[in-house]
Amino acid sequence: MVSPSVKHHCGLFGVYGHPDAVHLTYLGLYAQQHRGQESAGICSRNDGPICRRAGMGLVTEVFNRRILEELRNPIAIGHVRYSTTGSCHDVNTQPLVVNYSRGQVAVAHNGNLINARLLRNEYEEHGAIFNTTSDTEVIVHLLAKPGHLDKDNDVPHVLSHLQGAYALLLLFGDRMIAARDPFGLRPLVLGRVAGGAIVVASETCALDIVDAEFVREVLPGEVVTITDGGLRSQWIVPEGTYRPAYCIFEQVYFANPASDVFGENVHRVRRAMGAQLAREAPVEADAVIPIPNCARCAALGYAQVSGIPYERGFTTSHYVGRSFIMPEQGQRDMVVKMKLSVIKDSVKDRRLIVVEDSVVRGTTTRGKIGALRKAGAKEIHLRVASPPIRHPCYFGIDFPTPEELIASRRSVEEIRNYLEVDSLHYLSLDGMLSCVKHPDRHYCTACFSGKYPMEVNHPVSKLGLERYQLKMFE
Repeated sequence: MVSPSVKHHCGLFGVYGHPDAVHLTYLGLYAQQHRGQESAGICSRNDGPICRRAGMGLVTEVFNRRILEELRNPIAIGHVRYSTTGSCHDVNTQPLVVNYSRGQVAVAHNGNLINARLLRNEYEEHGAIFNTTSDTEVIVHLLAKPGHLDKDNDVPHVLSHLQGAYALLLLFGDRMIAARDPFGLRPLVLGRVAGGAIVVASETCALDIVDAEFVREVLPGEVVTITDGGLRSQWIVPEGTYRPAYCIFEQVYFANPASDVFGENVHRVRRAMGAQLAREAPVEADAVIPIPNCARCAALGYAQVSGIPYERGFTTSHYVGRSFIMPEQGQRDMVVKMKLSVIKDSVKDRRLIVVEDSVVRGTTTRGKIGALRKAGAKEIHLRVASPPIRHPCYFGIDFPTPEELIASRRSVEEIRNYLEVDSLHYLSLDGMLSCVKHPDRHYCTACFSGKYPMEVNHPVSKLGLERYQLKMFE
């Protein structure tokens, strides 16, 4: 039995100073639905209290025209969630809204705080009451702490207490704030729509859907305050104190290929990874097929370099969500069966190069390979456009305990036997990094290399990996 997992990213979107801010936020969340499918929420305000609507399910299931009209205000922030800390429950839907001595604040968070349990213990020992099991609630308790209220730079000061990965949107009575952790692990960008309204999003594909012009990234460690007077930047730590550690898995799997993430187009990077994989692991075959959807870019690159025709081996149902971010293995297996159908005429009696973006647990990949065998594939050569995932992620990606990571306990040959393929080759770490800018200085590769950008050896971090949230909060 596979235990519940510490899960994945979320998506953020916010608009300041537009009469249709709520509708734009709805569209921005819709464009980032791939970043979270458990819940969705929007908060808005004008001169009065913050209005909030959030619920379990997809953006289109939580919101309708009537709800959007009820929320209508010129400032809004939104969130799609796939829980990183805390269970899949409506109490954990975001944005969170709380009242404290300075009024109301709404918080939307993408990432995972590795010192959340330590901070929570400290506040609970002093009588604080928590209403959710999410690490995000720690942030609002820090904001409300009396010793922090008299700071001119209250938000940067508060965020300096956090360890881990975070991109944040905060909505106050007089301002909206966008912030990013000093390592820049999670993406966050600024845009501008016609008329001058400011837009904030996790990915640039969300800017595109609302016809917003990309302005720039929120820089690692930057806190951007947005008011009627414009933008003002402060810093959590002095600029340049930390070396960036962008999450490479955004490029490998998670981000939309249409997005520019960390200053590079995702499709271009994935295609380059596939091309490099073809150079490292050539094999004679009749066709290159991707296991869709994310591997399509890499498969194109592999086909272009190898000269072997790119073909479709699967059809994809667009009415089924992403299997990787389903909370339980049984759900993931069922999603794969519902989502992918083999095109038998494309695979029968043929030697196939099957391109995957990554292999985490191996169970869903094995099911896809089995479907190709059943359809009559003569040979199957699996090529993975990233290195073996051998180490857990502490910063928000659904890489479970080492016991559940197929590459942490098996050699490549053992994985090949388990997946029942004729050959197996992973992209090398150096090969992967050769496909992005500034590879030696600007990327976190901990899930592949075991080299974490920050200290993760304290007991609470390890407990987090072992589902301490579920053991202690539920």
